[in-house]
Amino acid sequence: MSIHAPEYVRQIAPYQAGKPISELAREYGLQADRIIKLASNENPLGISGPVRDAMAATVAELGRYPDSNGFELKAAIAKRYGVPQEWITLGNGSNDVLELAAHALLQPGCSAVYSQYSFAVYALATQETGARAIVVPARDLGHDLGAMRAAIAADTRLVFIANPNNPTGTFLPADAIAAFLAEVPRDVVVVLDEAYNEYLEPALRFDSTRWLGDHPNLLVSRTFSKAYGLAGLRVGFGLAQAELTDLMNRVRQPFNVSSVAQAAAIAALDDTEYLQRSYELNREGLAMLQSAFDRMGLEYVPSYGNFVLVRVGDAAAVYEGLLRAGIIVRPVGNYGLPEWLRVSVGLPGENRAFLDAFARVLGR
Repeated sequence: MSIHAPEYVRQIAPYQAGKPISELAREYGLQADRIIKLASNENPLGISGPVRDAMAATVAELGRYPDSNGFELKAAIAKRYGVPQEWITLGNGSNDVLELAAHALLQPGCSAVYSQYSFAVYALATQETGARAIVVPARDLGHDLGAMRAAIAADTRLVFIANPNNPTGTFLPADAIAAFLAEVPRDVVVVLDEAYNEYLEPALRFDSTRWLGDHPNLLVSRTFSKAYGLAGLRVGFGLAQAELTDLMNRVRQPFNVSSVAQAAAIAALDDTEYLQRSYELNREGLAMLQSAFDRMGLEYVPSYGNFVLVRVGDAAAVYEGLLRAGIIVRPVGNYGLPEWLRVSVGLPGENRAFLDAFARVLGR
């Protein structure tokens, strides 16, 4: 018996996540507590005290379903970003928000535009709907907005932009995105994926939500998984005008953000001290890694996120050597970058341990 499924589903290459610590420990006989994971752009600080307290307070109610509408979390987000609650879509991580947009707007016979070397989920979300992918060649490993505008076709329904971009760490300034939005047809939705926004230097930060009122075809996507340190809880959100938000909520699972995640996210939004500490730790870690790569004479992409993409030559061999040393980084051959590794910023001691092992593996 053969199960009938669309061919475009059979052709999907499943998302490759960073190797878990427990898996490496099993495979190489290493002690899990001595393994350093710098593969998934997680916040090395873990969760904050207020977040831990908020999570604990929800335990007594875990026998009940969470608020499907997420009223309190939406209220907190609305207050922070100055938008109506009717403009907010909650997601099981921002990954979920990206897929909700695709499922609401794409189908066979439609297309989505995204850049070469951009987040892998754009390709997956497009392919799982049966839509056509228009992949625009990158410029300097980042988005070429002029070429992306030119690539929009009559059947295009979605454009994905990551800013900063994962896995390359590149960044587009506000004026470039504003000009792009002004030129995009009004019936084409632009998803502005700002998962790493909180890691930008203050001088580079801009309020993308100010564009929402003028652009009903704009969706701004944010996450609590990175700078807020809630990767394991899976909570993100999208901001868009009511019509687009309504469409996304029509395809959203009714309880896609747990009660624990909602409580944690509310507490995280209020914990500005933790967010500042995360930013400062990341800034120092980026400087440490990039300075070391300079000393080693290695090519890398100056990063605006919490990771660095570095060119090492035989990336598969270097990755394997680091695994044997108990260090997990991220190979990006699946992005078409077989000579590069992506290294997340860790705690200072973790960064030093990585650099020591890295130098040994490279023979430097």
